[in-house]
Amino acid sequence: MATTSACKGCRDDYKVTEAQIARILASSMFNEGNTASDQVYTERFAICRTCPKLQDGVTCTACGCIIPVVARLKARGCPLPGGGLWQPVNE
Repeated sequence: MATTSACKGCRDDYKVTEAQIARILASSMFNEGNTASDQVYTERFAICRTCPKLQDGVTCTACGCIIPVVARLKARGCPLPGGGLWQPVNE
């Protein structure tokens, strides 16, 4: 049995696709009451793009979340220890 040093989430067959992200964002959970504004989302995602914990432009290796999904949620903040890079929206 062969072993590899990469986690299974790093293999191509486990990568999250744009279609999967779009399907998640189309769910009823992402209604106006739960969703951050486009400006907040853009700011959050720009911050994440500069973070060394972002893998493949999609996954946060600090928590395993899918950033294009989590950054849309008002109630979520960045999971990095020490307060994170962005905070929940209090509207």
